[in-house]
Amino acid sequence: MSRDGDREAISLVPEPGRSHAFTLRVNGADQSHVDLAHPTRLVFEYVQRIADSLDLVSPPPERIGIVHIGGAGLTLPRYVAATRPQSAQIVLEPDADLTAYVRDHLPLPSRSGIKVRATSGREGLATLRDAYADVVVLDAFEGPRVPADLTTTEAFGEMARVLRPDGVLLANVADRGPFAYTRRVLAAARAAFPHVVAGAEPPTLKSRRFGNVLLVASAAPLPLEAMARRAASSVFPYRVLAGRALDSVLGGGAPFTDADAERSPGPPDGATYFS
Repeated sequence: MSRDGDREAISLVPEPGRSHAFTLRVNGADQSHVDLAHPTRLVFEYVQRIADSLDLVSPPPERIGIVHIGGAGLTLPRYVAATRPQSAQIVLEPDADLTAYVRDHLPLPSRSGIKVRATSGREGLATLRDAYADVVVLDAFEGPRVPADLTTTEAFGEMARVLRPDGVLLANVADRGPFAYTRRVLAAARAAFPHVVAGAEPPTLKSRRFGNVLLVASAAPLPLEAMARRAASSVFPYRVLAGRALDSVLGGGAPFTDADAERSPGPPDGATYFS
């Protein structure tokens, strides 16, 4: 199933042996995996990392208010709807055609509480009141790259404004060692949040491969020990970096601003999915 247009080609790739599971692909890049029959089954490693952190800072089944910047297949909103029924969820996804395709081919469950707004992340954040959300998830890509305007000091300031005093930002970025891009994103996040940690797979942190780095940020202290335990016992084990360890691996960058914003680097040639 595909749609070819001026901007993009969208397709669903069935998962062998699972009639209700698909990978959503946009312009050759794998954007999301969705299991309609089992919405808590998370196949992409970085999505599992996001869910691990979410479950620690806002344990299920407690109802939460959450803003998703980036929608694609709506994998994480489906997870939240399944684990935290009646949660209020807003998804900021500017590609209305993509959303319509997903709704048609991967329909949302009834009464999911998921509301998708056809707007960019920055424009959508500007419409939300102060202290609106318990969690903001930044997981937005243009193809395989994170948009430039979502990782600046100004952007993170808006996310901090929208979060409640003890709210948490979960920001997924993609990079490779020596992490010139992620160092600048981390510095920008630290300008808005006093507490920031990072999580990634060891091969990514050791610069052996391109991959995803999850930044967890808050105005309130984070449960570092619990996060480290969850990382070690996860389906896809990873490391959590905080304090001096975080500074050693990802510190020293100059924060991005709206005046000098950059997209994330692209994956190696031919890669359509990364961790």
